Amino acid sequence: MIEVAREFGDVIVAAPLNHQSGKASSITMAEPLRVIKKKEEPGLTVYAVNGTPTDCAKLGLGVLVGDRKVDLVLSGVNHGFNHGNSVLYSGTLGVVMESAMAGLPSVAFSYGDYAFDADFTQCLPIMRHVIGKVLANGLPKYVCLSVNIPKVDDGIKGMKMAVSAPGRWTNTWEHRVDPRGGDYYWMLGDYEEENPNDERTDFYLLRHGFATVTPIHIDQTDHDSMQAMQQMLGI
Repeated sequence: MIEVAREFGDVIVAAPLNHQSGKASSITMAEPLRVIKKKEEPGLTVYAVNGTPTDCAKLGLGVLVGDRKVDLVLSGVNHGFNHGNSVLYSGTLGVVMESAMAGLPSVAFSYGDYAFDADFTQCLPIMRHVIGKVLANGLPKYVCLSVNIPKVDDGIKGMKMAVSAPGRWTNTWEHRVDPRGGDYYWMLGDYEEENPNDERTDFYLLRHGFATVTPIHIDQTDHDSMQAMQQMLGI
């Protein structure tokens, strides 16, 4: 991410000090946040924050950038997809939703490789294209982008707009026993798509070798059902 972002301008990084997967838009309220400057050189400053991804966004935009104008907020690259309903749990998406609330164009990138030493080479042209277009054209108010990039041996086929595949998580928990005989549970889970053959969804397109772009709006009001709910509740 830093390598590509520096091609477009100065970069300030605020990243979690520890692994923070599944933190969604959570924030730290009961303990102090601390910032460690990890690197500073012309055009790049890197900070580690002992908080959640959204803490990093809030602290970065509110404190660490100072009086500098922010043109774009980027999040990721996440190890593994943030597709389907994963956007509700993702700390990677929490960053861009927080930044969209601040009125800033924001893009999250996720890559379909969970390996610690994943090779992100396939992500670079996708990232360059999306970052360049968003910087040139902006995004609608309160809209951020979730970009998912597949790991494919024969090359990514291209990019397509996608809807988040509706569905639910099943087989979420695995029961295990520790060496002392105590029970514990480990989160796993399979995603059960409502319609696996829906060619509009991110799941379908990623399976077929396309990178996907999904616009996410921070307004979660279901405007289409408001009138029906008003009539049902008699209000």
